[in-house]
Amino acid sequence: MELAGFGGGSSDPGIGRLLGAVLDAGINLIDTAPDYGGSEAAIGAHLAHRRDEFFLASKCGCLVDRQPEFRGGKLEHDFSPENVRAGVEQSLRRLKTDRLDLVQVHSSPTRSVLEEHDTVAAMEKLKSEGKVRFLGMSSVLPELRDHIEMGVFDVFQIPYSALQPENEAVIREAAASGAGTIVRGGVARGAPAPDHNDAGEHDFWRSFVREKRDVWARAGLDDILDGMTRMEFLLRFVLGHEGLHTTIVGTSNPDHLAANVAAAEKGPLPADLYDEARRRLSR
Repeated sequence: MELAGFGGGSSDPGIGRLLGAVLDAGINLIDTAPDYGGSEAAIGAHLAHRRDEFFLASKCGCLVDRQPEFRGGKLEHDFSPENVRAGVEQSLRRLKTDRLDLVQVHSSPTRSVLEEHDTVAAMEKLKSEGKVRFLGMSSVLPELRDHIEMGVFDVFQIPYSALQPENEAVIREAAASGAGTIVRGGVARGAPAPDHNDAGEHDFWRSFVREKRDVWARAGLDDILDGMTRMEFLLRFVLGHEGLHTTIVGTSNPDHLAANVAAAEKGPLPADLYDEARRRLSR
């Protein structure tokens, strides 16, 4: 998502340096979507020659024929078979690849919407053609449990962080079903970071950032950082969830990328610190 912020567009050399550093650091999952501005085109422009080095995930249901409107924190989507196919084929062209390792339904539509539009059947047809390897769902409660019960998705992408814990239990349920789990938002969009600047963000995201900063302050988490930055603390907190298989962290800043990799290499928080953080947050 953050790649859309580069001033030079998809050909900006800064994107090439950033994405090259991602792969050089050993990161092997890249997650994108048609909704993320020029992100797919940028990945295709700069990483097509290294395609076999990473697992590539994108989304479907994003509008192909016009710009979506932002309503109540969600962009418009179209889960019809025609739009799903058009979106995946558009992604393949933009990403300069012959297959998506994972295509995820975007924006957590209800089970009834999926069944009404035969969305999954359209995804399975693309899989049978070799254009998609695995089927996923980017999901949230209350729809998430219905999505798990459908038994058709290989992977679930789920928002979760120390400051957004409502999906904590259902991540375990998704993993127990045999699916892969991808956490998004694990560092709460960088909200508590001292250098976070939300001036250019949509009202929805500015409200999100203010809310998460408030939770951080009321829980008194600065008192238990023990020399860590806030971002390191948040990332290592997420890595302690036993149902987690991987997490994605968006950035356009090479220094942030390096810091995130260094934090992740330290592994989850020590058990006593993790427990104390959860106690403060639940309180």
